[in-house]
Amino acid sequence: MDIVEWHEHQGMTADEIVSHIPTISLGDVHAALAYYFDHMEEIQEDMRAERAFAEESRRNHSSLVEDRLHRRGMKEAS
Repeated sequence: MDIVEWHEHQGMTADEIVSHIPTISLGDVHAALAYYFDHMEEIQEDMRAERAFAEESRRNHSSLVEDRLHRRGMKEAS
C-alpha cells in the first residue's frame, strides 16, 4: 500500500520509490503496482478502512503530548 500511495497519490516515480527504500528493486515496485492495478477496488477499500481506523483512533485517544500538557497545566494551577 505504501508503494501505491507514493506512486498514485504523491506522484513518485518507480525510481524515486526505490531510492526511498533501497532494499526493494525496480521490479518489486512494478510488481506491486501491477498487483494494485489488477486488484484496485479491493486495495482501495483496504486503504479507506485503514484511514478510517487511524482517524477514529486519533479522535478516541489523546496524544502523549496533550496528556503531558494537560498534566503540566494541572500542576501549575495547584
